[in-house]
Amino acid sequence: MSDIALRTIGLGKMYRIGGERQSYATLRDSLARAVKRPIERIRNPGAATHTSDDLWALRDVDLQVRHGEALGVIGRNGAGKTTLLKVLSRITEPTEGRVEIRGRVGSLLEVGTGFHAELTGRENVQLNGAILGMTRAEIKSKFDEIVEFSEIGRFLDTPVKRYSSGMYVRLAFAVAAHLDPEILIVDEVLAVGDVAFQRKCLGRMDQVTGEGRTVLFVSHNMQAVRSLCPRAIELNGGTVVSEGEVGDVIDAYLGRDLDFETTGLWRPAAPVGDDDARLVSVRLIGGDGRTVDRFLSSQPVTVEMVVDVTTASPALCIGFDLDSSDGGVVLRSYQTDTAPEQWPSLAPGLNRLSCAIPASLLNEGRYRVLPRISIHDVKWIVHEDVSVAFDVVADHAESPYGWLVRPGVVAPVISWHARPAGVEETRD
Repeated sequence: MSDIALRTIGLGKMYRIGGERQSYATLRDSLARAVKRPIERIRNPGAATHTSDDLWALRDVDLQVRHGEALGVIGRNGAGKTTLLKVLSRITEPTEGRVEIRGRVGSLLEVGTGFHAELTGRENVQLNGAILGMTRAEIKSKFDEIVEFSEIGRFLDTPVKRYSSGMYVRLAFAVAAHLDPEILIVDEVLAVGDVAFQRKCLGRMDQVTGEGRTVLFVSHNMQAVRSLCPRAIELNGGTVVSEGEVGDVIDAYLGRDLDFETTGLWRPAAPVGDDDARLVSVRLIGGDGRTVDRFLSSQPVTVEMVVDVTTASPALCIGFDLDSSDGGVVLRSYQTDTAPEQWPSLAPGLNRLSCAIPASLLNEGRYRVLPRISIHDVKWIVHEDVSVAFDVVADHAESPYGWLVRPGVVAPVISWHARPAGVEETRD
């Protein structure tokens, strides 16, 4: 038996957009329209005509997924991820190419997909099981486990049209993951659930792959993709632009298509400051030395400032505030924070100063670097809303529990230690 669970060969899906919508017509109407069209073109040569554009949502996608493998699918909105999963789930017909699937497929593509709104949760579990080809006895053996996982037992006999989006997702995932599909296809719908349920679902998918079943997982949560999938592909414009080990693919995705002149860089038309010092530029640097505005949390964020110094006074302080997306200050750092003998030396003219915000410190989110220059205890030179924004994608958790985004602006991994405690010690 082949080790390949799923294969696509030259897969493509084309949609036609913009064209004139045609209503149903009789043969007589079609013939009359064909006769009139040349005459109308002669009478109105400059008249606008309705055109249509062919949009290839997928093009030349060649893919192989082995039995028991978890494959992450990442990419920007509109890259073709959902279209690919719909084709693989047999919801959408491909325009060209071929799909080979060996095994029963369970899909969770969007809220409510595969559910009948008028049926109850109980009836939809039985319906989905029947669609997957399971016998009534097989569905019954899994039923209690599905209800327990979904945590909606109280509403099991309520029509699903009255469910909230979160309830839909809970039941839909429980059905898709527990009715023994050989291939489980999951789109970004987990974003609808709360954090605790997301962790629960990721744990279940990890268990599914451990049981030798295949998972295709689409998500914008790089931490979730990294923790679940050893291999990933990136889609861009409907084609596979990167494929391989999950860390390499994520790094390529986060660093792709950046505008080095504006992204992660602040450079005004004229330097900002006064006669003592002027700020020329601020930029954020990734691990490969490029200017970027997105970082993995496992990477340091290097802040570089170019300052034109008139007189190198020992009281000149150059630094920045780091703000979180809610406006709170995470930290403030100056080049004078260390012992004086460790301060970087400044000379009249242009000075390039840099420091690194440590790796594995910041939580996932959006941050701003706000430059601060002053003469200590005398005056501010730069203290205005000049800023460079950047995003952090959490990926530094090494725990097998694969925690996602935690509360707070920092998420350091702190080492714990344990030793036996005596009775007297616990009383203290």
